Amino acid sequence: MSDAWSWSYDPDREQVVAGLPDSITSVVEHTARQLAELGRDACEVGTGHRLRVVDIDGGAMLWFLPLENSN
Repeated sequence: MSDAWSWSYDPDREQVVAGLPDSITSVVEHTARQLAELGRDACEVGTGHRLRVVDIDGGAMLWFLPLENSN
């Protein structure tokens, strides 16, 4: 995988993941890195129309908005 992508938290990491087990946080971050590598092809991952949902091993779910194709 590429090291070009980095995880950023807004407002900050503690507010976003406070209280989650490290195992869940790690698997969500790993999945987010994989989605970032897919780029626009991430539109095909998961379920949903614009807001995509991915079930992740370990009991987590990741919601994301993929970039729309500007072509």
